[in-house]
Amino acid sequence: METIHTADRVLVTWDAEPVENGAVVVVTDRIAAVGAYDDLRARFPRARLRTWPGALGPARVHDGPLPAAPSPRERVHAVLKRGATAVLDRYVDSPELRAAAERNDVMIVPSPWRLPTIVETGRADLAVFDAAGACIATVCAGRLVHRRR
Repeated sequence: METIHTADRVLVTWDAEPVENGAVVVVTDRIAAVGAYDDLRARFPRARLRTWPGALGPARVHDGPLPAAPSPRERVHAVLKRGATAVLDRYVDSPELRAAAERNDVMIVPSPWRLPTIVETGRADLAVFDAAGACIATVCAGRLVHRRR
């Protein structure tokens, strides 16, 4: 099943010019298409629609120690709530933390890491941020894993 994610602004990279009235189509764990919402809605008329306020772009790479929490699972979830779907390998310092990241499809990446981008056929890791920079939603490998109400 396809899902169209649309927002006030869509950015292929966080330093790119935004696509006004843009959208990203996600199928399972991959990005199927990126472009103007009207064009993508016509191409995927049966897709579920998720409309977000703010700016939608690639999920971030968490570049520091994972936040303190009572369990490894909660530490990983704290990263997802910040709009990140990847962590640097040097901060995944226990087998339990590594297992929690892997169970939640959070990528463990080497440092330095390239800037995340939204690209067709790429892994569907997206984040939505409001004007103040707070994370509204995180999509990790195509699954909505965080939504602020």
